[in-house]
Amino acid sequence: MNFLKNKTILITGGTGSFGHEAVKFLISNCKLKKIIIFSRDENKQYEMQKKFKDKNLRFFLGDIRDEERLLHAFKGVDFVIHAAAQKHVPAAEYNPFECIKTNVNGAQSIISACLKTNVKKVIALSTDKACNPINLYGATKLCAEKLFINANQLSGKEGTKFSVVRYGNVLASRGSVIPFFKELVKNKAKFLPLTHHDMTRFFITLSDSVQFVLNNLKNTSGAEIVIPKMNSIFIKDLIKAINSKIKIKIVGVRPGEKINEVLYSKDESNQVYETNDSFRIYPNYKTGFKKIGKKVNKHFEYVSNSIKYLNKQAVIKLIKKSKLL
Repeated sequence: MNFLKNKTILITGGTGSFGHEAVKFLISNCKLKKIIIFSRDENKQYEMQKKFKDKNLRFFLGDIRDEERLLHAFKGVDFVIHAAAQKHVPAAEYNPFECIKTNVNGAQSIISACLKTNVKKVIALSTDKACNPINLYGATKLCAEKLFINANQLSGKEGTKFSVVRYGNVLASRGSVIPFFKELVKNKAKFLPLTHHDMTRFFITLSDSVQFVLNNLKNTSGAEIVIPKMNSIFIKDLIKAINSKIKIKIVGVRPGEKINEVLYSKDESNQVYETNDSFRIYPNYKTGFKKIGKKVNKHFEYVSNSIKYLNKQAVIKLIKKSKLL
């Protein structure tokens, strides 16, 4: 990735799963000037600093809701990957304004700081839950998407470029269901809980998600939401791939949970373009930025129960790739 040579990249929420995987790749494969981790947990930063002993890795304590702190952190930064979020769905339902302050107000603070410090390009990480949201977390991420896409109208063609990557569940990330299931199996649970018999999910490996984001850090032109083409899995098949002998107990859908995931909806299809590895959603207003790909059929939606599912052996292979089996 020569475009990153002698550049400075900052990752918000960089002590999380994505940040760890991204830093591992960047240190090994890119001759960066600096990698800056911006987060508010000093202990996680300390542990990460011990893990990655690299002279070009820097740590910056701060909160994305604090624009003044962001302005200090963003000085001299070329690229920002915004991975910080309050993302636990039930926690957001019970603590709604805290979620809004981080996911919405924090997004606006990042936009403002990037514009003021002349950051070249920003990729904000989003979620399938931003599409037709039925929970507060999804609603805040939809709002954040709108803020980042519209920010291109503030920066213009020569200013900071803002884009969004929207994807589904990441295998091996913090909060992923697989470590949860494995812990239950380890503790000799009598059953594994499943919220609904027909529950399906899109899945992507952590390493693939990092590659996809970094590729689009280079390839996006601004004002687009980029969605990777992903695998779909029945959660019951995922459980059987982890342990084929254990019983499954249906426990009911959790607050704010969908049975199937949607990565782009029928309502968005009129603005969607397809490439070999992605779908790209452009605003329904003129931006002046180039559109990439071929326009998809109207009224098609990208839903986890409408594409080919991975069979059990393919699920096992995917889990092994993530080093979870």
